[in-house]
Amino acid sequence: MFIPLHDANSLKHIKAQYVTLALIGVNVAVYLAVNLDLVSGAYEAAVFSFGYIPAVVNDIVELPPGRVIIPEELSLVSYAFLHGSFMHLASNMLFLWVFGDNVEDALGHVRFLVFYLACAVAGALAHGFLVPDSTAPLIGASGAISGIIGAYLILHPKVRIWVLAFGRIPLRLPAAIPLLLWIAFQLANVLLDADDGVSWAAHVGGFVAGAVLVVVMRRRGVPLFDRDIVLPKAVEIREGRPERPADGEDAKPMPWGRG
Repeated sequence: MFIPLHDANSLKHIKAQYVTLALIGVNVAVYLAVNLDLVSGAYEAAVFSFGYIPAVVNDIVELPPGRVIIPEELSLVSYAFLHGSFMHLASNMLFLWVFGDNVEDALGHVRFLVFYLACAVAGALAHGFLVPDSTAPLIGASGAISGIIGAYLILHPKVRIWVLAFGRIPLRLPAAIPLLLWIAFQLANVLLDADDGVSWAAHVGGFVAGAVLVVVMRRRGVPLFDRDIVLPKAVEIREGRPERPADGEDAKPMPWGRG
């Protein structure tokens, strides 16, 4: 529906989005290692060993011994670093690139990493709640990316972003418009029980987790909904004129406009 391209939203607390860039790098590296068939059967082995399989985590079925590489609970995180195709990877990384830096800025590097992984877990749990006996592996960073979308909506709904509507029409819109339409589309597919190979529930679970977690994990003083309260500075009035600033002080603007 909407493809994000760019947001004019500068960083305020960090010099660079190191964790966002590292996550993109890790996802790309894993994709190259697993999907280029450098080792025969590597993709299938990775998907079943590191993908999230609800029936396995819920102890309904067991993986063959050769597929057991990590504790099954860790698949709640590891699944988020696997992707089935280049477009699957590219779409997730594009959303992470556009929106991740400002969420990282609001949380700080370490908390942002914890936030990202927690949203991935929330997405997997939401998927497993709807299909607890599914034996199909869930892969992809969509749960974590959905959490970033939820956080960005809570932090910066008024920031204008460039998007491609329907993949071809460039528009500059307040973030709230495309992001609310995005989550409405995910909810509609969950309610319609769309069976198209996409875990819409994981998207919704990640989004809700991100919207909630950003409220409690953000830096002290970071406003929500683009509210930035600036207290006006007092100006002492003497004989009808503002006091002249002392040497070395910045001049204060007049508290009224010119006619």
